[in-house]
Amino acid sequence: MTLNEKRIKYGCYMANISMAIICNVPPILFLIFRSMYGISYSMLGLMVLVNYLTQLGIDLIFSFFSHKFNLSQTVKYTPAFTFAGLLIFALCPFVMKENVIIGLLAGTVIFSVSGGLVEVLISPVISALPSDDPEREMSKLHSIYAWGVVGVIPVSTFFLRIFGPQSWQWLILILTVLPLISVLLFAGASFPHLETPKRASGALKIMKNKGVWLFVAAIFLGGAAECTMAQWASGYLEQVLGIPKVWGDCFGVALFALMLGMGRTAYSKCGKNIAKVLLIGAFGSCACYLLAALSPFPVIGLLACAFTGLCVSMFWPGSLIAASEKYPDGGVLIFALMAAGGDLGASVGPQLIGVITDAIIAVPSAAEVALKFGLTAEQLGMKAGMLIGVVFSVAAIPVYYKIRKMRKKENMEN
Repeated sequence: MTLNEKRIKYGCYMANISMAIICNVPPILFLIFRSMYGISYSMLGLMVLVNYLTQLGIDLIFSFFSHKFNLSQTVKYTPAFTFAGLLIFALCPFVMKENVIIGLLAGTVIFSVSGGLVEVLISPVISALPSDDPEREMSKLHSIYAWGVVGVIPVSTFFLRIFGPQSWQWLILILTVLPLISVLLFAGASFPHLETPKRASGALKIMKNKGVWLFVAAIFLGGAAECTMAQWASGYLEQVLGIPKVWGDCFGVALFALMLGMGRTAYSKCGKNIAKVLLIGAFGSCACYLLAALSPFPVIGLLACAFTGLCVSMFWPGSLIAASEKYPDGGVLIFALMAAGGDLGASVGPQLIGVITDAIIAVPSAAEVALKFGLTAEQLGMKAGMLIGVVFSVAAIPVYYKIRKMRKKENMEN
């Protein structure tokens, strides 16, 4: 591998680590935002929704109009959006003391643009680099995201523990260094050519293929199952299971990410038969979500949250692998459509938890019902919300089964 290719590869890795920051650090701060600024659970869920809907918007733009962009230059600018968004996110309490939520949402929109670009462009860049096994390289790229979470979560948690929750802005400012590294690695690099339809009509032709939407459904359900736990595990472990934040984040959220990384790394080293892996993961995810939501024992709930990471680890990259193999000429368009499906799932799942929690709290009899189980209305609401993950995991089973059946048929024909 040439020096230029190494710079691109490591720049893509750093971009994925930056993605880990923008998707996982804000949820750690949810309860801090609630206590310091009085932000409701629905508004906290809205921040997640804005994050992923912005990414979804970028995905859709590139689905139809990727041929209008200079893709190499767009990749180079991607980490700069991460830096700018995080900077606004961190400074808004100083600048907008009376409307902190507006500043938080503005920063979220900007770094979410970067997140959308990372999803659409980084995977095809890695796919276009010379490699002996592109499928495993794709899994390795996505494992880097998980390892980024493993590093970011404990560092962030202990930083807040040592310096106090009021210092969260300084944590975000420190983390802006990581996307800057990606900017430097991309600067001056010569990127490989990325395939894309020559006009919007070419995109529409691919979209008319019903098989494409099976894979979009697969990543939609997988994204929802993964991100529902990833976004809410911190608040759930602290608020419902009564586990102190520092231990909940380190042994729940970080262990979730560790399992996510281990699953993806294992597949990058020796994985095969991705459709079977997806199907087994869906069954395991169902069991973990049920245990997390219904177990009366905090330790079991914590472990269930963590092991969900292993079960969902290949949902996102596995769906990409299967789709890119099925439609090798789709280029950036296929990655953009898949990213759109994944982001939509990642938007809907976490937002539903916030909506369900607030809805149950608002029911007058909720406190009375919760008391029968030794819970508060807030805890009952979050438990009910956590069951959303089961719904997505159950729905994924027939979809992954269909993909497995399709791949087995193609293998037999070949």
